[in-house]
Amino acid sequence: MIDLSQVGAFPALTAPAQFSVRFGLYLPGIHSIDNFEVLARVIHADDRFDPSVPAATFPLAWQQGSALDLWTATVPLTPIAGSHLGQPGLHLYRFELWWTSPAAARQCVSPWITDPFAREAEIGRMSAFILDPAATPFVWTDAAYKTPELDDLVVYELQVEEFNDTFDGVVDRLTYLQSLGVNCIELMPVTSMQLDFDWGYGPLHYFAPGWRWGGSAGLKRLVDAAHAQGIAVILDVVYEHVDPMFAYYCVYTALASTAGAPIPANPMMDGQNIYGFGPKPDFTVPFTLDYFETANRNWLDEFHVDGFRYDEVTDLYVPPMDAGYRTLVQQTYLHSLALPRFQGSAGGYSRIVQCAEALDKAQTVLSQSYTNAAWQNGLLYLAESVAGGAAPQDSYAHQLDPSFMGYPSTTAAVDSAGNAVQMPVAPFQYLESHDHSQLICFTDPSYDAGDPIPEGDRSRFFKLQPHAIALYTLQGIPMLWQGQEFADNSSLPDTGLARVHLQRDTHWEYFYDANGIPLISLYRRLGGLRRSVRALRSRASYYDYQQSLQGTQILIYSRHALADAANPESWALVTVNFSDGDATVNAPFPVAGTWREMLDDSLRAAPLEVQPATDGATVPLQVPSNYGQIWVKVS
Repeated sequence: MIDLSQVGAFPALTAPAQFSVRFGLYLPGIHSIDNFEVLARVIHADDRFDPSVPAATFPLAWQQGSALDLWTATVPLTPIAGSHLGQPGLHLYRFELWWTSPAAARQCVSPWITDPFAREAEIGRMSAFILDPAATPFVWTDAAYKTPELDDLVVYELQVEEFNDTFDGVVDRLTYLQSLGVNCIELMPVTSMQLDFDWGYGPLHYFAPGWRWGGSAGLKRLVDAAHAQGIAVILDVVYEHVDPMFAYYCVYTALASTAGAPIPANPMMDGQNIYGFGPKPDFTVPFTLDYFETANRNWLDEFHVDGFRYDEVTDLYVPPMDAGYRTLVQQTYLHSLALPRFQGSAGGYSRIVQCAEALDKAQTVLSQSYTNAAWQNGLLYLAESVAGGAAPQDSYAHQLDPSFMGYPSTTAAVDSAGNAVQMPVAPFQYLESHDHSQLICFTDPSYDAGDPIPEGDRSRFFKLQPHAIALYTLQGIPMLWQGQEFADNSSLPDTGLARVHLQRDTHWEYFYDANGIPLISLYRRLGGLRRSVRALRSRASYYDYQQSLQGTQILIYSRHALADAANPESWALVTVNFSDGDATVNAPFPVAGTWREMLDDSLRAAPLEVQPATDGATVPLQVPSNYGQIWVKVS
């Protein structure tokens, strides 16, 4: 079993101004008795471009009897004249694998092995460690924090560099995100950053946040600051495929092509299995599961994250790999039961968020595993169609009700005592994601008029408003993509390098302009209503198909939360008008009483109220074009 205290790079201050570093690397099946050598090559970051300063070389020793064939060494970093080796600061390192043939010919089998357990990583393939004579452990301040319940989540997906440059840049925007009703941020991959812009879906480091964004300390500062504001942080992790330079692919592939060398079994993957996005780990072998379970535990324990968004589960969830995925999320869930931030749910389940990108298998994955959330593109595709000019259909309203779409409401789990419980599950619902052009682009009839990288016409921001109202009033977990709340208008090619290598910085200047101001105001009011009106977070809704879409483009649906020990019953009725003209509908109010229109309540001099006299009574409502209303029962 993987022991993180054995592998990676561990610097230590051994005397004033004197450091050492202990290296550890698992190479299953690779032994010194077969004439293999493993070397560590180390250089101070300040010396790497100086041709007169070579990297220092240190041999590692194979630990015979180690179950995973540990190679290790503790070496002094003695300062060398003319170099910065052993001085405080960032040091870069890699490993090399050498083999001597029976004929005494020594050759380098793998000249660049990136440490698969590195805790820090600089650009690209560079594993790293930091020498700091005053190093102290990070001081967490989130002991009282609790991860929000699944039904209370409003998620914001962002790419750190595009959003605001660094982890500290994201911290600077937490109050802003909170104003949108957001209480969970989903970070696109935070490891293995290249010098050219990259989404991070070619994973090489699984334990090291990107150095350019602030490294391990920066991510910890972000998580701690987010928790201080009641905001959860989940990481987008990529376990379905790896970068071709990943150690457990490149080393064993190189050995397989080295004439005469012993060829041990690859501990993680079939060396020939490259397709799609990269080499594919084999989830039927124990080391693969151990590696990714260890990575999850490290993120949970060392970085206090609140969960994971698992990339490409659609391709992973096929027999026999699906059993390995189920084991991964189950073991991660069981580990989370001991962490206080996930405790406190009335049902005894853990609040950890485990979201699968399972675009066409979401219902199946949710019903068969400890996964409690899933990416699926149902609402996104419908919104793109309607934004492009198609008339809304009943299918749009049905998508707002996951139970109607065949999603389970719970899945089997256990509590901390091992008792069987039912854990709530729900899909993420979104209008935009990193994988698609932003919704404003689809409202522009000239969107594809010859421009290789077209941008959406932001003057059509009003076409986004009804979709935003639907997003904040639906069942499931609303998710925003960076900038959609002020009509950011970046496009995304379907294929090609520009899809992942063209940096599309969030246009914060749009927050202040004539198109951004009204939309951001709407999002903030919607966020406040989602947070304050229990009915809008409930699992009960009714689509009034008889009055909807009757000569109009208006959907009508109600939302309902039963009373409980701490809260009264809550009702809301929503109308959403996708047309360019105001229209009147006869809206049936589920129960008699006084109902107040709350979406624009703060903008009015006096409340707008209706008082249906009987349950189910219809009231004529005039719904503004490209807009909607949210009526809440107030008495």
